[in-house]
Amino acid sequence: MKFASGFYKFSLLIILFFNNSFTAQNKPIKVLFVGNSFTYYHNLPQVVSAMAKSQGYTINTRHSTIGGATLEDHWKSKRGVQTRKMIENEHWDYVVFNNHSLSAIKTPKYFIKYSKKFADLIKKKGAEPIFMMTWAYKSNPLMLLEIEKMYQKLSVLTKTDFVPCGSLFAASLHYRPDLELFHDDKHPSQNGTYLLGLSFYKYFIGKKITYIPENVSTLDKNGQRLYLLFTNPKDANFMKKLVAEFPYKLRDYKK
Repeated sequence: MKFASGFYKFSLLIILFFNNSFTAQNKPIKVLFVGNSFTYYHNLPQVVSAMAKSQGYTINTRHSTIGGATLEDHWKSKRGVQTRKMIENEHWDYVVFNNHSLSAIKTPKYFIKYSKKFADLIKKKGAEPIFMMTWAYKSNPLMLLEIEKMYQKLSVLTKTDFVPCGSLFAASLHYRPDLELFHDDKHPSQNGTYLLGLSFYKYFIGKKITYIPENVSTLDKNGQRLYLLFTNPKDANFMKKLVAEFPYKLRDYKK
């Protein structure tokens, strides 16, 4: 297929700086995840934290999410979100932004505008903004073409990283179409969230992901084990290999 061939060639140009230097000294980091259901399905922030803990690292995560939210909603504190208050009142090392899955396509002006507002604010607060590239819906894989283009544009305009979750989803579907990444037409399944967790762990820690367990767990307030995700070992190994070998290059503005 022309699309598959074109995607593979394009993937070689994906902008992703996986070898982040912040955690080279194994210091605890604090991350705020801002977004919507793409973030809170299967508890992505907690999954990232649990993956790190399983490897002896500390990523303390919190989140500010509400279903269907755009970054404009978060900026204007609509629907009861407290994102700006959390940013202003607490210290963060990173803030991850998940915009609405259609914002890059249907409202590109506001996609750029509010992403830039948040990027500027986060930098003023001494933290680093990170954007989470969304993925194409299961029923419409061609969405990804415009999404990738807009996130590359955003990265250059704001001089920030993005984690190419959408491109990773597409690569997984290309190589393993049998591996179900979707809960429905758009939200991630447990496999999808496992893939997202691996990509953020790799971004923040920059270490091998070989030994991250296929079943991700944490401890509840009583100290008892609480399982967040269950994945098939064969599928987990494929996703770890995909994330570990996914191509990237440094952004032009860092040259």
